[in-house]
Amino acid sequence: MKEAVNLLGKLKTSEREKLPGLTWLDTLPRDVPSEETKAALSKYHEVTHYQKKSNVKADFVYLLTRDLAEAIGKNTTNKSARALSARHIEVQIIGDGEGNVIHLWERDCSIQRRHQKVIEMAPAWSLPDELRAELHKYATQLTSAAKYKNAGTVEFLVDAQNRPYFIEVNPRIQVEHTVTEEVTGIDVVQTQIRIAGGATFEEIGLKQENIKPRGVAIQCRVTTENPERDFAPDTGTISLYRHSAGAGIRMDGVGYSGLAITPYFDSMIVKYTARGSSFAETVARMKRVLIECRIRGVKTNIPFLLNVLTHPEFETGVVTTAFIDENPGLKKVSESAWDFASDEQSDQRKVGAKERLIRYLANLAVNGHPAELGADPTKIKSVSSSGVDTTKKLILPEGASSTGGMRKILLEQGPEGYAKAVREHKGLLLMDTTWRDAHQSLLATRMRTKELERCAEYTNTALANAFSLEMWGGATFDVAMRFLHECPWERLESLREKVPDVPFQMLLRGANAVGYTNYPDNVVHKFCKQAHASGIDIFRVFDSLNYLDNLQLGVDAAGAAGGFVEGAMSYTGNVADPSKGKYNLEYYMKLADELVNMGVHSLAIKDMAGLLTPSAAKMLVGALREQHPNTPIHVHTHDTPGTGVASMIAAAEAGADVVDVAIDAMSGMTSQPSMGALVSMLSGTESDTGIDKSLVGGLNTYWENVRSLYLPFESGQLSGSSDVYEHEIPGGQYTNLLYQSRQLGLTDKWPEIKRKYAEANMVLGDIPKVTPSSKVVGDLAQFMVAQNLTPQQVEDQAETLAFPESVVQFLKGDIGIPPGGFPEPLRSKVLKSRGLEGLDARPGASLEDYDFEEAEKLLKEKFGAKFIDEKDVLSHAMYPNVFTEWKEYESIYGEVSKLPTDLFLSPMKEGDEVEFDLSPGRRVIIKLVSITPPREDGQRTVTFEINGERWLMSVTD
Repeated sequence: MKEAVNLLGKLKTSEREKLPGLTWLDTLPRDVPSEETKAALSKYHEVTHYQKKSNVKADFVYLLTRDLAEAIGKNTTNKSARALSARHIEVQIIGDGEGNVIHLWERDCSIQRRHQKVIEMAPAWSLPDELRAELHKYATQLTSAAKYKNAGTVEFLVDAQNRPYFIEVNPRIQVEHTVTEEVTGIDVVQTQIRIAGGATFEEIGLKQENIKPRGVAIQCRVTTENPERDFAPDTGTISLYRHSAGAGIRMDGVGYSGLAITPYFDSMIVKYTARGSSFAETVARMKRVLIECRIRGVKTNIPFLLNVLTHPEFETGVVTTAFIDENPGLKKVSESAWDFASDEQSDQRKVGAKERLIRYLANLAVNGHPAELGADPTKIKSVSSSGVDTTKKLILPEGASSTGGMRKILLEQGPEGYAKAVREHKGLLLMDTTWRDAHQSLLATRMRTKELERCAEYTNTALANAFSLEMWGGATFDVAMRFLHECPWERLESLREKVPDVPFQMLLRGANAVGYTNYPDNVVHKFCKQAHASGIDIFRVFDSLNYLDNLQLGVDAAGAAGGFVEGAMSYTGNVADPSKGKYNLEYYMKLADELVNMGVHSLAIKDMAGLLTPSAAKMLVGALREQHPNTPIHVHTHDTPGTGVASMIAAAEAGADVVDVAIDAMSGMTSQPSMGALVSMLSGTESDTGIDKSLVGGLNTYWENVRSLYLPFESGQLSGSSDVYEHEIPGGQYTNLLYQSRQLGLTDKWPEIKRKYAEANMVLGDIPKVTPSSKVVGDLAQFMVAQNLTPQQVEDQAETLAFPESVVQFLKGDIGIPPGGFPEPLRSKVLKSRGLEGLDARPGASLEDYDFEEAEKLLKEKFGAKFIDEKDVLSHAMYPNVFTEWKEYESIYGEVSKLPTDLFLSPMKEGDEVEFDLSPGRRVIIKLVSITPPREDGQRTVTFEINGERWLMSVTD
């Protein structure tokens, strides 16, 4: 090599003139000041001297000198500076050592990163023929003069004016030789070996006039590098390795499924070479190859290569060595989108979708569910024994169809018109809570969207005459992200599309929206506006303390969004029992007046624990009806004591327009009263619900099967509990506390926990108990049980006790002001001992507006602009940590919402096989073949067969 490179320095001036423009360094001093010229030449001599003293590659020397040329030529018209943004063309030559040299045409190697070639093509089809011939001549004359032997390349830069500049002679076969072999049909490696063995051109059959390019060939180097981390090498185990093939495709590589990729070797794993009759055909073939090949388990540069191949500039066939630097977006592969025929290959997230789901199944098989999911491991059935088809859609009987439903009235006449229609309606209207409060109360809010979707169209017809479906808000929002790894907005919009005829209702926690804390006013307003746009029709607005200022914000936000606003009174005590204290009939009548004055469209009695007895229902509803004859009255209760149906009938007889029920299979106990019971009992009466019992029957059978899937989330409660009238624990909290006590082995302490709950409520001043105030009472009750404290001891030791944070926040005023004020002297003692000031106004009133633009900018920087929209920003505003953790979880395990529920919940075991549609038309059969014992590094290998193809997933035990 040194002889070839140094040859130029030995040539006479007359000989050098025969090779014009070849030594680009000779042009370096032109057009620059003399001092800079001297400095440049001095640096050049240092570099070349270093090269002679070591084995530094000539292209490394070139890098240093080129950088120098760029610095010097920055403000000049220097030829070398212009050449820096140039095409890199190399001529493949073969010499016999006797002065005979032939060329195998040229290659365009301009697609480079850090001066390392990424994509090469042969020939450089877009070069002018005259320049091509000139380069061939330069290359052969130079190497012939040096009596070059074996294969090599003579490399040039070509500037925008098609002027060539010599770089170096590379005396070896290069990685990209395959493109030359494909277009010439000459085996370069074999030819070099034969020449090294003494064969002549004639013996090999090499004649320059016979060497012609056949079409165009392109090579892509596939490496295990992460383009978004500046091509940092990735490591791990290849879980799947499958090549693409077809006409005009060549593959050079040695990968396989299970191959461990370490950081100690070259990151290139395979080379693909495509050949076609034209550049366009070759590019199309290469794109197909990269789309169809499967290398999973480690990051690769394939999406980056696809970005290059689909870039408009590349498609012209003329790019320079600065192409990648000038287009940094090529490296942002997570946001890439391609217009391919296959939608599953249209962006990088979809490309890796199956791999991420398999990783979820592998991790679940090895480690099971995290404890915080709350699934009882003793009740989790294996996939093969679930006995329930979790993919079957509920089909309507022939001839059954919706007649338009109640929502048509709401859409046509607006909230005021709907309220009027409800008041004029003959019969009792129902709201079905199955899609929210029923499973929140019975199954810890763990119901997945899939189960709702499979019965959605049936429900749209069966309950077309219902007032509404409660299906969003409350705990469903954060649980969707936190435990189910789903998007709550996608649930809403997907179900809205499938249920166009029944109004959707949500539970809005007043100033807390769907959170557990206070938010700036603009957050609550924007949230309600988006909820309405995504499909919510009716907003049930409540405050856990019936605090008017908090209620006002929720009512204003829901109303401004265009929703039907239902003002809810959180019910506690017993209006029929004068001994029950401050929550008497007068209290609720005054509260109802305040809500009506706020402009609500209907009034709701929100009985969270099932305290509303038939006599109390008759008294309260009757009084409300008399005082507000034009306002619809909606009654909500829980069936914890077993009196729910009787209470709802009493409410209807007293003038209620709507009552809440749940489908039979999801009703009773801490859920709502039975829909079937009310429909049957009121059939043919003045309070007839208008619900078709025959259709409800099919829906009930569906939910019976679904509920069996969620057995791990059942609390273990087997009957109602009439002692709720003493402890007043809300329905959902009741099941949660019961489940927690059993998990902690405190079943025998359950009566004490309930008793302490009642005591804690009185310590806090006897407050309404609903999220988040119910959590305050529950936390204090558990604290009193753990510390074995009496109410008197709590008050006496208030200055020294380490109260739960929720209790301190309540006493400070962070969730509002309770009816009758705060308990004293408890509040003063707690705040004074902690140096805190109490709040005596709406907690969120002083909060500055949330900067949505800044939040969106930061989220897009973190997760990619393509994957963040306004709804994501709202989710983050509500639950920043939960949202972030969900997005990070999704990046590892994908959209697990696509998995059937039995597969999502039940860890697969060796030999288990499942079959389901990953998407319409994409059916997958998954078999878990084996799980290895843990290795020294704690890793296990889980082997699957996916549609008969082996996948190997490494999982940390």
